[in-house]
Amino acid sequence: MKEVVLDTETTGLSVKDGHRVVEIGCIELEDLIPTKNKFHCYLNPQRKVSEKALAVHGYNDEFLSKQKKFSEICEEFLDFIKNKKLIIHNAEFDLAHLNNELNLFGKKKIENEIVDTLILARDKFPGAPVSLDALCKRFRIDNSKRTQHTALIDCDLLAKVYINLIDQKEPTLDFKNNTEEKKQKESSNVVYFKGIVKPSDQELKKHKEYLKQNLKKNYFS
Repeated sequence: MKEVVLDTETTGLSVKDGHRVVEIGCIELEDLIPTKNKFHCYLNPQRKVSEKALAVHGYNDEFLSKQKKFSEICEEFLDFIKNKKLIIHNAEFDLAHLNNELNLFGKKKIENEIVDTLILARDKFPGAPVSLDALCKRFRIDNSKRTQHTALIDCDLLAKVYINLIDQKEPTLDFKNNTEEKKQKESSNVVYFKGIVKPSDQELKKHKEYLKQNLKKNYFS
């Protein structure tokens, strides 16, 4: 099964307050490798963006008012994710907003299989920070381009985080100590091989003569 890493940006936190989706980003994975298939769009939410949301993603009302409405991209989006497992960080948030958009246009809720990387991270690193930025730091993933939250950049980072999360290998943060430990293990497992040097016929003859002479001396002394 192909997988889709998905992220959204919205006008605010809660659909109960009438907030809407302003951006959808999707990156397709096949055998955990990103394909060339991507889905991305900005959306006209038909309402104002909250100040907190604007600080997060930077999409202002003027810019969004010129974008397509969800109804115009709905079928294309559903076709893209059809029969694919969805990889989402904090899936409850994104699904609530996407299902709200679908409901507004009389569409059924998303029924795809969902992998929530937030839950995966909490199970794997209990008590540790599990935000996308924190996981990028843990797995040494460069997130310097993430000056603001944008759907495609977040999808790209999440794809890398997801691969690390299911690898079952916890990264070592202290690279120096890890390197020293690795060297010690390698040195303790070194196997030494000694080459075998065969004596020549002349050397064997001299050795026999030496033994013969010394045995006589020792026997009669």
